[in-house]
Formats: sequence, structure tokens, C-alpha cells
Amino acid sequence: MTVKTEVEVVEKKESVVEEKKKSLWTLEERENCKSKYGCEIIVDNGSYTDVCTKKAPSDAFIVKYMYEEKICSDLTRGSRTNIFDMYYDKVGLNLKSIDYGHGNIKPNIWGYKSPQQKKKRKS
Repeated sequence: MTVKTEVEVVEKKESVVEEKKKSLWTLEERENCKSKYGCEIIVDNGSYTDVCTKKAPSDAFIVKYMYEEKICSDLTRGSRTNIFDMYYDKVGLNLKSIDYGHGNIKPNIWGYKSPQQKKKRKS
């Protein structure tokens, strides 16, 4: 490879990364959706493999919508009606589908951190 082609390859990779970073939700909106709609966005604008992961709660939904002429997928927790309300308020008629996710972790265990054990005193 020549130096010129290496630079072109690096530029192409950077442009692909920038395309993936485009998101429908701002950081503030993601934080407020929990209190406003009772929904939690787990994966935002992810690929099919990211959204169909087994390491997600079993009550998560895969939401497909049209954004900037592309079909995007999110993995979101919440009731189906609240998810519909949240996405309809954001994208309107560009909402395509809300399907069940493929996660197999119990919802009450999702995000659970075990408490640290206290040190035992010597008697």
C-alpha cells in the first residue's frame, strides 16, 4: 500500500464511525425519557446484532424507525404503549415497528450490583 491509499482507508473508517455516532436522542432526552415516559433506551441506533443481543432484559423491545432516510433500530425497555408514545412524539409517522427483543436476563436482575461484603472482625 502506498501512503496515499493508507490515508484514504483511514479517512473512510473515520467517516463510517461518524455515521454511526449520529443519534436521534440527545443525552438530556435519554435521561428525561425515564421520568416522562417510563422508558429506558438501552441501545441507541445500533446494528442488528447489537439490538438482538441475548445480554439484555427480557422485557426490552426492538424499535425500528426512519431517521435521515435510513432505518434505525433501538433497544428500549418499558411498556409497549409508552414506547409508542415516546417514539411517536419524536419521529411521528416514521415509526416502523415495535417488536419483542431477544434478551434472556430477568428484568429484576438487570443492572443489579451485588453489595460488597463487610470485613469480618477478628474476635
